[in-house]
Amino acid sequence: MIDRYTLPAMGRIWTEENKYSCWLQVESAASTILAEDGVIPPAAAEAIAAKASFDVGRIQAIEAEVKHDVIAFTTAVSESLKAQGLDAESRWLHYGLTSNDIVDTAQALQIKEASSLIRTALVEFIAVLKKRAIEFKHTPTIGRTHGIHAEPTTFGLKILNWFAEMERNLVRFDAAAEDMRVGKLSGAVGTFGHLKPEHEERICARLGLKPAPVATQVIQRDRHAAYISVLALIGSTLDKIAVEVRHLQRTEVREAQEYFSEKQKGSSAMPHKKNPITSEQISGLARVLRSNAQAAFENIALWHERDISHSSVERVIFPDSTILTHYLLAKTTNLIDKLLVYPARMQRNLESTGGLIFSGQLLLDLSEAGMMREDAYRLVQSHAMRSWKEDLVFRDEVARDPEIASLLAADQLAETFDMTRQLGNVDAIFTRVLGE
Repeated sequence: MIDRYTLPAMGRIWTEENKYSCWLQVESAASTILAEDGVIPPAAAEAIAAKASFDVGRIQAIEAEVKHDVIAFTTAVSESLKAQGLDAESRWLHYGLTSNDIVDTAQALQIKEASSLIRTALVEFIAVLKKRAIEFKHTPTIGRTHGIHAEPTTFGLKILNWFAEMERNLVRFDAAAEDMRVGKLSGAVGTFGHLKPEHEERICARLGLKPAPVATQVIQRDRHAAYISVLALIGSTLDKIAVEVRHLQRTEVREAQEYFSEKQKGSSAMPHKKNPITSEQISGLARVLRSNAQAAFENIALWHERDISHSSVERVIFPDSTILTHYLLAKTTNLIDKLLVYPARMQRNLESTGGLIFSGQLLLDLSEAGMMREDAYRLVQSHAMRSWKEDLVFRDEVARDPEIASLLAADQLAETFDMTRQLGNVDAIFTRVLGE
């Protein structure tokens, strides 16, 4: 299972060191393909692949002067070749390419790496949801609509809904990640003014990418917006789960709670406190993911064939969104895996309204027994409202009503308040979702 010790793997993807390493991969792949086609000398491609290197500090020093990150990078890499007596070979570095041929294609490599980690985390979380849904498959709990008791459900069904939603998120994520697995080496305005389309295809294939069918100087940012949006969707599902846990942990409810370790403290002033801090953290950070999605949408509209208004934004939202998604998946997986569940409290809450939650079934049974539905609704509601207001036992009040007794015998009325009638199809729902 993912824990805090594996999370730095995601952060490493977005380091300057790894970014420039991906840039050099693209430069090397391009040189190799161009050499194969006789565009540049094979010795140059071999030198770039085997001998080229970079120093992050040197790149930063050059960039401070030239104010251009790719020029700083290519200058530093050329220096590494010249230092080895490969002056002639260094001339062929970055041949026929423009800056974004490298930047966008390398970014796709970074996103591919990040997507692999996120997918693993998604699969792990889905497995935990499935396990716990099955565990509480037949554990009755009250279903709430508008925060008010509605009708019985099971805690397993609650988790099964999360499971199904996360499976949809996995499908969405796979599609978005695949849509981002594209490179672009078509030149300054995407016309292949210096390379050929077949060069791009072969370079991308060498890098495990697909060529963008058409591009300007940049890959169009609708792909990026879709990807970040899916991360926001995943975060929103995690937020939804966290909000549910927060509600269930409320003192008045106490049906479930976050795991609370032996030495953990909930408040500096109140020793009794057990606060849902993990769930609150999940809800808070999910807001950041959603705000990043808005920024990604703003990146779609660029001037003409390219400007760089998207670039500074992506330096923030891609590291932040992928790291946050990975982190939140780990936190929520641990939250649900260790979630403390209290079936006895669920049963107490189910019974707390004296059978009010079966008013819908009573309405149906009276209608089936011959009472007009409108009359049955008025009768049942009058008992329900009086029981609510005066804190009476609804079940007993109904049993004493002669009009109801004339239509429903005692054994029939007992069936009305039998929870198994309403939960009899739980297995069928699980089979439909899990196929088991």
